[in-house]
Amino acid sequence: MKINRPGRLYPQSLRARFALAAGALSLVVLTVVGALAAYGVRNRVAADISEQIHVAVVDWVSRMRPGYLPPPSPAKPSARARYLQLVDSRGRVVAANADAAGKAPLSTVRPAPGRGLQDSTVCPSWSEGECLLVTALRLDPRMPDAPLPDEVHFVYAGTVQPVIVTKYYLEAGFGAAVLIGSLVAAWGTWMVVGRTLRPVQAISTKMREATARDLSIRVPTPPHEDEIAEFAHASNAYLDRLEKTVTAYRRFASMVSHELRSPVTALRTQAEEALMYPREVDTHAALRNTLRSAERLEAIIDDLLAYTRVTHATCEAYQPLNLIALARDEMSALPRDGIPIRLRAVGDPTVRGSRVQLARVLNNLLANARRHARTHVEVTVEQDGRQAVVTVQDDGAGIAAEDRERIFQPFVRLTEGLRLDPGGSGLGLAISRETCQAHGGSLSVEDCPSGARFVVRLPLAAPA
Repeated sequence: MKINRPGRLYPQSLRARFALAAGALSLVVLTVVGALAAYGVRNRVAADISEQIHVAVVDWVSRMRPGYLPPPSPAKPSARARYLQLVDSRGRVVAANADAAGKAPLSTVRPAPGRGLQDSTVCPSWSEGECLLVTALRLDPRMPDAPLPDEVHFVYAGTVQPVIVTKYYLEAGFGAAVLIGSLVAAWGTWMVVGRTLRPVQAISTKMREATARDLSIRVPTPPHEDEIAEFAHASNAYLDRLEKTVTAYRRFASMVSHELRSPVTALRTQAEEALMYPREVDTHAALRNTLRSAERLEAIIDDLLAYTRVTHATCEAYQPLNLIALARDEMSALPRDGIPIRLRAVGDPTVRGSRVQLARVLNNLLANARRHARTHVEVTVEQDGRQAVVTVQDDGAGIAAEDRERIFQPFVRLTEGLRLDPGGSGLGLAISRETCQAHGGSLSVEDCPSGARFVVRLPLAAPA
């Protein structure tokens, strides 16, 4: 949808803007080229005419002899001059060809001594509005072989200027060509840009059709691998991520609603029983049950808040952490009467991260391992290349291969977990994996001879 904003003189369409810019640029360039071309053609035509008149004057003068005036007609075919006159110093025409006979002198221009040929443009009254290009030459009587030694004479040769010089037909022709060329450039740009933007319009149409209710739509990909195809691939990748995110949030919201419904329903049921049957219900027992339901509800809400904080956390507050010291602290915080935990440390791996969040990961893994172990839990902290590796392994029943990824989904609990910890929320492992990924690492379940083996991998901190 286009938004028309007042005060803007340029069009909103990118296609129209490119066409307008191409037309304007072509108009400027072609105008300059046309003006230079017209100026060059006009000057060239005038120079050719002047040269022909000069040849006619030189040809006539070269045939003059003392006391002899040849007929004023050029002997060379190339010396074309329509009017030829010989005028004395008093302005009288002494000799002239047929076209110039009986007419006033072609020009009043009288070249100075030694000036040579001098060109001028005149428009005599008898020419019926036509202008002449006239060349004048001074004949000095002191010159050798002067035909008229008694006084100074002037030779005038002229011809009618062609239409291309006198009229603006040339400029009009070039102007029409410039306009046509500019329009063709604008039209060509309009067509090329329209063809280029056609896939973009198709992508925009599909993107507008994609809504929160239907994110399965994908934009068409052009056959050629160009920038538009790259844009289409990026749009499809974005739609893929958006669909996965929305699906995950919907599933998460559904699971949250399901998990919260149980303690809320229990609270409501216990409160209704206490109100409806005050004599038959033990008040203290009802309050204890209500408190347990509230505690379960509070635990679920705390886990949800922790999960949300981890998935939207930033790394601005990260600090160097020694994983061996962190593991020892979390082990010492656990109850001493449980399954024994053995720690094996190799090297001194240090990572950058949030102490609270990584401590929660280790605490959750250690508590789960203790809950499922039969005799002992083994914890290993070591360095593998540029990664720190923490392994937590128990000797319990283990985890089936098909469930090793499913247990990291929010609110997913296996049968063994429900039996050993019926009050859990099923968010512990999901929060732990999100925390490791937020720190640039990973959390996974790997093969082992017996029990379950959880492996945390985190990038080592860069040296200071």
